[in-house]
Amino acid sequence: MGLASGLPLLLTGSVLQAWMTDAGVSLDAVGLLALIGIPYTLKFLWAPLLDRFELPFLGRRRGWLLLTQLLLTSLIVALALSDPGLAPLTVGVVALGISFFSATQDIIIDAYRREHLPEKELGIGSSLYTYGYRTGMLFASGGGLMLADSIGFRATYLTMAVLLGACMLVTLMAPEPSAQRSMHPQNWRDTFLDPIRNFLTRPGALWLLLFILLYKLGDSVAGNLTTPFYKSLGFSNAEIGATVKIFGFWPLLGGIFLGGLVILRIGIYRSLWWFGLLQMASTAGFIWLNHVGHSITVLATVVSLENAAAGMGTAAFLAFMAALTDKRFTAGQYALLSSIMGLPRVVISAPGGILSDAVGWDGFFLICTLAAIPGLMILWYFRQWRDITDPPTR
Repeated sequence: MGLASGLPLLLTGSVLQAWMTDAGVSLDAVGLLALIGIPYTLKFLWAPLLDRFELPFLGRRRGWLLLTQLLLTSLIVALALSDPGLAPLTVGVVALGISFFSATQDIIIDAYRREHLPEKELGIGSSLYTYGYRTGMLFASGGGLMLADSIGFRATYLTMAVLLGACMLVTLMAPEPSAQRSMHPQNWRDTFLDPIRNFLTRPGALWLLLFILLYKLGDSVAGNLTTPFYKSLGFSNAEIGATVKIFGFWPLLGGIFLGGLVILRIGIYRSLWWFGLLQMASTAGFIWLNHVGHSITVLATVVSLENAAAGMGTAAFLAFMAALTDKRFTAGQYALLSSIMGLPRVVISAPGGILSDAVGWDGFFLICTLAAIPGLMILWYFRQWRDITDPPTR
């Protein structure tokens, strides 16, 4: 399911940008493709509908998942049969449709994972989902661009459609999470207002939201400017691609998988602590790289530590958010929390370039390192969250 989630993302991003550029589409039009990602940030608006309504086949989660994957596969085929050089607007509209149904698929799979897995398996489940998600992104981006050079973009998109279509077999074979129909929202108030009211009436709800916003703040802001940082040290595009994108992918997967195993052993709350400290240490590693300068060995070491720590932190963070959701409103609440989680990456990271110009790279990465402290302080203060994330086993 993670692979099915990660696959469509970059088919409407970097791969489509390359196709449109090769087709002679203007740079202004290619730049507007960034707007195609809007559904990923607004998915909380329609997520509650997936809690309320159930299709007459396969159950509440698998029914919607199968329909969404069928529509996604069809739209990817339609995109493959389009011509970005002759009809760029049509390509943009189809890509927006792919983005919408891809975001919808994410909503359903997040809800499925929360409802199907027992509490003690949320960490390893989130880890394996993220593992598949990143693999799907690699297939679509790196694999897609390499395929395009040998068989062309049209055949590449048709290949990706077949791969996504095969994921429907998983949907058909997977068990439907057990949920009583009486737990489903029954009216519009239950659908849209009760999930928010249910969350906000919990003790420390606003602190929970603030923690979700701050936990990966430093990591997100630092990651937004790593490529310009590498370039400033004299690394070539080929060196960055080989070391950061290809070599660094494997420590990321290793961190995700290891993080899931650690969460299974020590619980979500303690894992958030340890992984948060590791993220701080790995971010500080960029200061070391800045002083060493152009060294492939040090670059590989820093990237490995950063990606491994980020993978562990992501696994724990996804499990934490899943544990917070009420199973009556799983889709709506998780979509809202994940949208809040994405704010640092999309909004708060934007002025990072201004900050780095003002204080230099050492000061920038030091600030990013220290930015993790407020989130960890909130985690320490609300130690009772351990009862939410790691209920005692019977």
